[in-house]
Amino acid sequence: MAQDTAKKITLKPLGNRILAKRLEQEEKVKGGLILPDTAKKKQEKAKVIAVGDGNKTKDGKTIPPSVSVGDVILMDKYSGQEVTIDDEEFVIVKEEDIIAIIS
Repeated sequence: MAQDTAKKITLKPLGNRILAKRLEQEEKVKGGLILPDTAKKKQEKAKVIAVGDGNKTKDGKTIPPSVSVGDVILMDKYSGQEVTIDDEEFVIVKEEDIIAIIS
């Protein structure tokens, strides 16, 4: 039996950055048509996976981020840096690119 020796990569965002995973867009539209991958738009909703420590003020104090791990957020459509880790796609966004928390 072969043993899996691959390391699990963890990613901790720095400063005011947030690591999020875009939520999957539905495959069907209202009329029942199934959309191919090329026709899907980027999803603006994402789930927060990890949070940085926050912004630092001039006097060195840390302002904690407004979002927490597990929050569902609405972010600017083309904001952030997309990264792939262990065949999963994530986006790293700055806190100011987050528009709202969806509850």
